[in-house]
Amino acid sequence: MNTSPPVPVIDATETPFGIQSVCHTLGTSNANLDRFAWLGDGLAIAVWTRDTEVAETVYERPGHHTLSCYLDGGYRTERQKMPGRYGAPSRLCALPGDHESRWWVRGHMHFMHLYFLPEHFTQRAVQELDREPRELTLADRTYFEDARIAGLCQSLANEHWDDADGLLRTNETAHEVLSLLLQAQGVRRSGVALKGGLSVGTRRRLRDYIESHLAEPLTLGELASVAALSEFHLARMFRTSFGLPPAAWIAQQRLERARTLLRTTALPLAQVAGLCGYANASHLSHRFREGVGVSPGAYRQAMSAV
Repeated sequence: MNTSPPVPVIDATETPFGIQSVCHTLGTSNANLDRFAWLGDGLAIAVWTRDTEVAETVYERPGHHTLSCYLDGGYRTERQKMPGRYGAPSRLCALPGDHESRWWVRGHMHFMHLYFLPEHFTQRAVQELDREPRELTLADRTYFEDARIAGLCQSLANEHWDDADGLLRTNETAHEVLSLLLQAQGVRRSGVALKGGLSVGTRRRLRDYIESHLAEPLTLGELASVAALSEFHLARMFRTSFGLPPAAWIAQQRLERARTLLRTTALPLAQVAGLCGYANASHLSHRFREGVGVSPGAYRQAMSAV
């Protein structure tokens, strides 16, 4: 009797993030999808295996970023126009959403893919690098080496994705990978004229003000005063520079602070709620489950087991 686990099947319309995606391209080739999971927060992960004498794979502007990490094999696989550079275990490829590439795939390959949206990557620029998010994109890199990122990718591939705690740990690790990737492989866009956004100093003042007043109700008028702009212009320019409207970005910061407090302290939920600007523990639980996919208690328990 065959006791092998069923091979995951993904409908073409649901692949990350559409029919032009890297995931769809591989799914319609001779690649075998071993595992796949949506991680929440606009992230998806997959592990693939390929065994072929020789095959060509073409990616044409997939619309999402991809980080690839070879887990095993790949010694004879190369990207066209880069002859003589071959894959190997722990070697990484960063493929931006607007890239086009052709690959000669030969022999055995076992590899992991992390899929994410361009805006997910660039929104980190404001908080982590104090950079204008519109000016950054993912570098197109083939077979680079980064021991820390490769190690985290290996842990992602080994994690359990089919239970709430494992999925949450995978989500956390994926965010750590993206932060490292932003620092190591984020590059300035060429030929982009930035218009209509906030200055670096104004962005920093707003970010610092929001951070120091996150436990309190905030209004557009307050933020406009900090930026020395009208409410109308602040709302428009904030979205341009931060990638989200003020309310959505502040909600994101409240959720991130809650995650940090739940992960690093034993504070009661009511106190966590107050420090993050939520009305009470029930309000925190509702927003947290809505944003993260699990309750604050389950999140804390999962993080304590890491």
